[in-house]
Amino acid sequence: MSPESLEIWKKLHWSFFSMIQALNIGLQRFEQAILTKNLALAQIELESAATLMLASGAAMELAASFNPADYNLQIRATMLPPYVESDNFSGLMSWDHFFLIAIWMRLKPIFENLPCELESSHERFVLAYKSLAHAHKGVCSKFGGDEKGSIRSDSTKNSVKKTAVETLEQFEKNRERLLDPNIE
Repeated sequence: MSPESLEIWKKLHWSFFSMIQALNIGLQRFEQAILTKNLALAQIELESAATLMLASGAAMELAASFNPADYNLQIRATMLPPYVESDNFSGLMSWDHFFLIAIWMRLKPIFENLPCELESSHERFVLAYKSLAHAHKGVCSKFGGDEKGSIRSDSTKNSVKKTAVETLEQFEKNRERLLDPNIE
């Protein structure tokens, strides 16, 4: 067991959340640019948002750059009581994540009726989200999430247990419908 693994995990998650905070700011700026019909600024903000999502996915992958045994022995325990108050801990509980989903919901009508000048930037943004989702599933799979549920699902009362990766795939589909509401 390497003490460096926990440090890698923590520091790169801090980096990840910093990028999510920047993404939240950029998406608010994108929204304001659209509302004021400043398409040049809207394009810059949407391109920046795509870059931040790609960087977030890279941080997520780097956060998992250690042996899976270290995750199971050292890191997973830090996400369970007594280290956290909840027995169903999840990144879904963070305010940054909550705000991100809220702004995506607000932006859905804008994405549905996006000016054609922003279509290529929007496509890059959606592809960046898919890359981030792929990275998240990859990390989850590396640490056994393709065989067992997440910490959150361990404590749920559902009789149907999904693997953590299956849960992430459902999240991905739902979020993709927010970001690209015109997909079939």
